[in-house]
Amino acid sequence: MEVTGCSAAEPYALRVLGDLMEPEFEHGCIIVVDPEGVVRDGSFVVAYHNDEFWFRQLHIDGDRYLLKCLNHAYDEVVEIPGIDAIHGVVTQKAGKRRKDHKRYD
Repeated sequence: MEVTGCSAAEPYALRVLGDLMEPEFEHGCIIVVDPEGVVRDGSFVVAYHNDEFWFRQLHIDGDRYLLKCLNHAYDEVVEIPGIDAIHGVVTQKAGKRRKDHKRYD
């Protein structure tokens, strides 16, 4: 029996851990990530940097790609080498209640 996984181009779900992306994304909420989503300034992305996957908001400043937290308690800004470090764009969020569900373009 052959076991197959998701295609690299298929959307996948992740659980948000921690409070770095609050208030928009609370600890424990589920996000849907599209590996083929359109990357733009202000997009919420999953990027690979320093041997880790990071979920942050992307800011494009000229030819610089910066990952920022939403929680103002953290002032960490990480520069990634470019668009190739981005593994997907967040397209949906599911919270504990239906009113917490949201889509992102």
